[in-house]
Amino acid sequence: MDLKDKTFVVTGGGSGLGRQLTIELVKVGAKVAAIDINEDGLVQTVKLAGELSSMIYPIVCNITDKEAVNALPERVLRRSGHINCLINNAGIIQPFVNVEEMDDALINRIFAINFFGTLYMVRAFLPHMRKENESCLVNVSSLGGFVPVSGQTIYGASKAAVKQLTDGLRAELDGTSVHVMSVIPGAMATQIRENSGLGAIHVEEQKTNKVLDPMVAAHLIVEGIKKKEKELYIGADSRLMHNLFRFIPLRAAKWLNDSIRRQHANSLVRVGSYALPPLSFLSRKGLGGRLPLHLVSRRVGIAV
Repeated sequence: MDLKDKTFVVTGGGSGLGRQLTIELVKVGAKVAAIDINEDGLVQTVKLAGELSSMIYPIVCNITDKEAVNALPERVLRRSGHINCLINNAGIIQPFVNVEEMDDALINRIFAINFFGTLYMVRAFLPHMRKENESCLVNVSSLGGFVPVSGQTIYGASKAAVKQLTDGLRAELDGTSVHVMSVIPGAMATQIRENSGLGAIHVEEQKTNKVLDPMVAAHLIVEGIKKKEKELYIGADSRLMHNLFRFIPLRAAKWLNDSIRRQHANSLVRVGSYALPPLSFLSRKGLGGRLPLHLVSRRVGIAV
């Protein structure tokens, strides 16, 4: 897909991955309507675009407000005349607590932003995208949307809903001009904790955890759009767990959650916020002797 002169709508454009997507897109010649609830963040995004700042149309909007979202397409059309692509990136996480410890207000807020915000945007923009000769819909889910993580159940459920919504839309839009892509990133060094009201991660912790750089993630997503990928797993943690879950889902889930409980061990490697034993799970003992080690390493794509 040629992105030059295409008009993109990107939610969460005021920080993190959304900001980097906005900047990456204008670099390849696209125009971007950057949506965010944080006006100061949008101002900074435009500033960081430098000479390409005129290609960005910043719009302050709360995507959980259905009426405000329904008014967005007309604003974008007045500015650019077209709506080619929508990237639903905005989202928040939850505190690392079990379901019974969360109140209804927090649960509702997570689903309001992560799922219903995405749904409102799709329903508002899809009719306009159908009119274009070539368009795309990109929804950002999460590693937590297919890996059951203790203490992240509600967040994971909201992102799993986004993934299922995207898969259903792909089936519904098959044969139309709208290409649908799911993005499933692992942990990234963004402001999602701060935007979720959970405080910031220290810079040294980000370096230790080896989280994915949002600039790298944005480049991979833009390249995926060009190639019309259907699913894009980005980050070593996302790719690893995707492959493990294809073949040994229950054992992989148990391994992951047991590993989280052993984060104090010095021998663990970190995948996002979680500390994981590097190769013990890929041993015959770790796999309960069910699969030969060479077969597991080939399937998962790791040299052992």
